[in-house]
Amino acid sequence: MTEAERTITTPDGPDEAPGTAAEAQDAAPRTEASGAGPAPDEPSRRRRVPVLIAVAALAYLLDVLSKLWVVHSLEHRDPIRLLGHYLQLDATRNAGAAFGMGQGMTIVFTLIAVGVIAVIVRLSRRLYSTPWAIALGLLLGGAFGNLTDRVFRSPGGFQGRVVDFIAPEHFAIFNLADSAICCGGALIVLLSFRGVDPDGSRHQD
Repeated sequence: MTEAERTITTPDGPDEAPGTAAEAQDAAPRTEASGAGPAPDEPSRRRRVPVLIAVAALAYLLDVLSKLWVVHSLEHRDPIRLLGHYLQLDATRNAGAAFGMGQGMTIVFTLIAVGVIAVIVRLSRRLYSTPWAIALGLLLGGAFGNLTDRVFRSPGGFQGRVVDFIAPEHFAIFNLADSAICCGGALIVLLSFRGVDPDGSRHQD
């Protein structure tokens, strides 16, 4: 074999195959340009609308099912004592707001419920905080629960009376929708106090 043939067929180093360096240089730009893999904080920036919908659906379903049971099994019957006289289940119809407030203002509270739902839908566009999603879901499910009574229960015409049945001693009678609304509102106050915004950011007062 001549010196020229050995120069052509022999690699420059013992561990390096011909073309390896060129292939590595070509591969590096392709990998960098592809931008493979999400940014480290991408999962935390996903909108929490599914959480809101799931919480709202659960709150609404529990409220509707509990009211159906109350109407068919408890209304016009003696109250059921759960904790003696401290807590009873006693069916009643409420023309006012939560806890029996505002009797005679049914239409007003119906419009307020519609407004609350519209605001929650608008907020969902920038909802990245799970606690906020839970809070707004509770509000949404509770508002829909009582709004369903306003629309479909007698006397109708958006003036239907809401079914209440949870009766603690020395306190107003309420339902699960009222409870969801109060819990959601309390959570919103807590999040605001801690400086947590619906988009997941924090602010300092």
